[in-house]
Amino acid sequence: YIVPSNSGRQLHKTFVPNPKRKPIFRSVSIRTVFQSAQMDMNYQYKKDHSFDKRRNEGDKIRRKYPDRVPVIVEKAPKTRYAELDKKKYLVPADLTVGQFYFLIRKRINLRPDDALFFFVNNVIPPTSATMGALYQEHFDKDYFLYISYTDENVYGRQ
Repeated sequence: YIVPSNSGRQLHKTFVPNPKRKPIFRSVSIRTVFQSAQMDMNYQYKKDHSFDKRRNEGDKIRRKYPDRVPVIVEKAPKTRYAELDKKKYLVPADLTVGQFYFLIRKRINLRPDDALFFFVNNVIPPTSATMGALYQEHFDKDYFLYISYTDENVYGRQ
């Protein structure tokens, strides 16, 4: 309900929640929102290659290139954007996520006004984070970092 309040010379109305009513909005954790929106992401790379083969390759890459991060990038379901010409990338660990966005945008041939969103384990990574830090936090058991990209920010959907 609205309560009149007198501040100085002007009389204005201030919104005060009615204590007798239940709140209209309920809080939902950000993690729940991301999980409900992206839980069905199944990477084609995992389907095409056995776990043992992926793990051996990931381990070999980590030993041979300790300053680089093995990344698999795939299109999320229902995304309007084109598939990438390749899914597997070996990127410098000190490359930022923002710089990696730029690299992927060029490969998909996006216009500057087209939106692009990455998801790593159902979370949008910060653009200031390095790929090495992202890898340390989210790498899979096969030693690859899996990233899905989409044209929609599903934040806020349930």
